[in-house]
Amino acid sequence: MQENKPILIVGLGNPGTEYELTRHNVGFMAIDALAPKDSGWKKEKNALTTRCEIDGHKVILAKPQTFMNNSGDAVLPLMTFYKIPLENLIVIHDDMDIRVGDKKEKIGGTSAGHNGIKSIDAAIGNEYKRIRIGIGHPRDFDSPIPPVDWVLGKLDTDQLKAIKSVIKTINI
Repeated sequence: MQENKPILIVGLGNPGTEYELTRHNVGFMAIDALAPKDSGWKKEKNALTTRCEIDGHKVILAKPQTFMNNSGDAVLPLMTFYKIPLENLIVIHDDMDIRVGDKKEKIGGTSAGHNGIKSIDAAIGNEYKRIRIGIGHPRDFDSPIPPVDWVLGKLDTDQLKAIKSVIKTINI
């Protein structure tokens, strides 16, 4: 992490009220939880952004407004405009291969089929920190729902509670 540069924390999701509280929007939920209550959000570079300080670090929080599959179209312009080095980027996103209520962190690696990560990787490379929040897989719930519909489905009360709990454990 370059200490003299801000940290860009991007939560992945889809814009619009119809996507609120869906599994694919846990990145947006995390950004909302990290943002101070009195945050002044503004639209810039294909994203909603706000600035704050977290643990003594200057932070830019961002929610791309490009839809999940085009997340790189928001991340690249923000990184370019604010001169954010790759090691100062943190992306928070959903992961079907992680149990609901768990999270994992890594730097680099493959997209594991996540289209938002594929878009970012294509735009800037893959050597950035990822915080992956588990949303479970439909097979874990004996559900016949196809994965594409699963991620766009609403979280039930227990899942939402577990997601909110794990979001509270995020450290930058």
